[in-house]
This record gives sequence, C-alpha cells and structure tokens, in this order.
Amino acid sequence: MTKPSYLNFNSETYRWKPGIDYRKHPEQYRVGKGEQGVLICEPYKSEVGKHWRFKTVDIAKTSCEEIYRLFLAYLDQADFVGADMARKFLQMGYTRARRYANYKGGKKYDKENSYKPLERGTGEEEKAKAAAIFYEKWKAAETNEQYATQKAAWKSEKG
Repeated sequence: MTKPSYLNFNSETYRWKPGIDYRKHPEQYRVGKGEQGVLICEPYKSEVGKHWRFKTVDIAKTSCEEIYRLFLAYLDQADFVGADMARKFLQMGYTRARRYANYKGGKKYDKENSYKPLERGTGEEEKAKAAAIFYEKWKAAETNEQYATQKAAWKSEKG
C-alpha cells in the first residue's frame, strides 16, 4: 500500500527554509521539482499566494490571470525566483484542483485507516474545469522562452 510522502517529511534536509527572505537572498533558492518550496519561500509565498484560488471556474480564471500577470512582471524585473514561484502556484492550482476533482473533499488518504487510499472519482466536476484553467496557464508559463532561458541559467549556476 502506498502511503503519502508527507509522512516521511524531514524538515532538516528540506532545501527550502522558512525565515529566509528569498528576494534578499536569491542565491539560496533552488528550483527543485514541481511545487517544492512553494509554501515556504517568502516574500513570494505571500505576494502570489494571496491570489491562489480554485473554488469555482470564475475564481480560477481570475486567480490564474493575476498569478500569470505576476509571473510576467517578475520575468520583466529579471526576478527568476519570483517567476518560478508564480509558475509553481499555477502548477499547484492544477494539482490541487485535480485532487478535489478526483476525491471528495480533496482527501486522497484515510488517516483513520492506516492511510488507505480513498475511492477515486468522488470529487467535483467544477474542480476539474478549474484544474483545466490552471493547467493552461501553467503550461504557458513553462514554455515562456524568457522563463526557460532564466531557468536554465539559474539551474546551471545555482541549482
């Protein structure tokens, strides 16, 4: 049986640390995989996170537009960390909305029953539509040439 990875989370070895201002110390930022660090890296977590919503299709559209606008603004300011964080919020909008589309209440595991996986296909159709909106913007961010160039340079220089 597969258990959720967060059960084995080790904050000591996690690359992203709370208490660091990643705008003042961007050299400490690492791209990582997927959404890693998205709920830790300040001030971006607060700047972008306040716009992150996916409850309805209309809310998801507004959220995506604002987060993508921030993504482009960070790129224009040559603030790769901000752009990458905005991209991560777009990705997280997709993955979280999909989870709510797949599982009632967004819960994938039954904590009371040894983290047994819950039944899939019990979620909300509205969240599937919201996920599709986030997916489109997430992919637009990932394929943005300016972002791809900055990401490649960042990874080769800093990791």
